[in-house]
Amino acid sequence: MGFPADIKGCMKDCILSLFWPRKDIVGFFEKHGCTKAEVSGLQIEGESGLKRHEIIDVLFDTLNARPDNGLGPFRAMLQSLLAWSHFDPYYFDKLRKLDRAAANKNLEHLRQLQEIRDAKIKADRERRATNDAARQQRGYALERILAELARLSRLETTEAFRVAGEQIDGAVKFDGEHYLIEAKWQDKSASNEPVYQFAGKVAGKLYGRGLFISVNGFSAEVVRSLILGKEIQTLFVDGEDLILVLEGHLSLRDMIDRKVKAAQTKGLIYVHPISGAEKKA
Repeated sequence: MGFPADIKGCMKDCILSLFWPRKDIVGFFEKHGCTKAEVSGLQIEGESGLKRHEIIDVLFDTLNARPDNGLGPFRAMLQSLLAWSHFDPYYFDKLRKLDRAAANKNLEHLRQLQEIRDAKIKADRERRATNDAARQQRGYALERILAELARLSRLETTEAFRVAGEQIDGAVKFDGEHYLIEAKWQDKSASNEPVYQFAGKVAGKLYGRGLFISVNGFSAEVVRSLILGKEIQTLFVDGEDLILVLEGHLSLRDMIDRKVKAAQTKGLIYVHPISGAEKKA
């Protein structure tokens, strides 16, 4: 992740307004993480040397070209500038090459940009925490619904557990086989990664079988890739299927039975439990 462009632009203005001799500009960069190799090629002496703003531009570009985009030096310079209070009296007061008011204005602008950025980061973090908590609560609610549906269908269930570092949302015994359960109630359809992870958990068990339940369905890609050239071990259940059960159109036992039948007779893992038609993601 690169350093914010608006903050980098303001940092350039601050450096330009704080240092007059070109060697002092280079020294500031060296002090905050620029290597000797990165500054050694700069021509800063004489009339033909780089201008002050050109030195800053070149060194910023050099840092940007690093594999890590120069995050370390940029962060170090930012922290230094945010706390800056030294104005060299020789260049600010005696020679008047630099303007204290302009320098203070640039520094204050930098502090304001950083405050805005910090506030945004905090808000994003709080929003993610709120969303994570909401998803977790929805997940718990879904697990309770599934447990009650299984009870009504007189299906033996196993509560959520961990084994060898794997989190399993539970299991249900159907027709003599234990089906591991992964239950997701998220804002989007289930994507590849969580489905593949669950398929791996299922494959690592004796006669592994699994039910992946995603209230908002599945992406077309994940449905295709899970059955392509592979042994079918995981069946897909979505919110529509659960609503049919909740509304009494069929029991959870019947729903699982019809999905197992579609997988065993047609090789389909994502079907409508009443019509038997393959669902399109």
